[in-house]
Amino acid sequence: MSQQTAPIDRLLAIMAQLRNPDGGCEWDLAQDFASIAPYTIEEAYEVADAIARDDLAELKDELGDLLLQVVFHARMAEERGAFDFNDVAAGIADKMERRHPHIFTGNEPNETQAVRANWERLKADERAAKAQTGALDGVALALPALLRAEKLQKRAARVGFDWPDQLGAAAKLHEEIDEFTKASTEAERLEEAGDMLFAAVNWLRKSGIPAEDALRAANAKFERRFAGMEAMAKQDGQDFAALDLSDQDSLWNRVKQGEKAPRD
Repeated sequence: MSQQTAPIDRLLAIMAQLRNPDGGCEWDLAQDFASIAPYTIEEAYEVADAIARDDLAELKDELGDLLLQVVFHARMAEERGAFDFNDVAAGIADKMERRHPHIFTGNEPNETQAVRANWERLKADERAAKAQTGALDGVALALPALLRAEKLQKRAARVGFDWPDQLGAAAKLHEEIDEFTKASTEAERLEEAGDMLFAAVNWLRKSGIPAEDALRAANAKFERRFAGMEAMAKQDGQDFAALDLSDQDSLWNRVKQGEKAPRD
């Protein structure tokens, strides 16, 4: 392969060879859209993780991994005669120009409110073209549950189905907590637990806090503090897993206090 080959063309050629029944990779040949989809989702999360850690070197690598997923899906579609990578690129380019007429045609006002209104109208037109006429149509099922709940709520809010302020959302959360505590069967507890989480997402949304971001931060904090407890126990010559809950809780409080201590 020529050294002058554009990187994207090189990548496309590599994927074509991996999927070539004559001398290709056995694993790659065995894949289909469904089997690759979990890897696509995982790579998107790893991109988000690199961004959260502000690790630009890692971000470059993870974006490459994510691009490979796009190339993989496009190659499988090309083999079926459906579309290829160029069709994917052309489609998103067309969409971005269509959704930004104030930039690419100069025929629309560039004020923020007008741009936002036009964006929503264009997206609605696109959904209608796909026979997605309901306000909630097109919210991907594969999204993380918290993020999907927030998107569904935002869609509903666009057509007026929303609490006017945080108070209504907070009251609804307390109502759902009460219903969860009163549930008497496993099926009821599962249903009420879902309602409770959905209401919590709604309250956070009305408070301007993305639930997915908040829980990610809480997960990271828990991991950091838990690792700190394990390290403290090791420094004290103790087996963390052998400690009783009271001693483990004491370590937790020591880690918390250490985080709050002023640093020079």
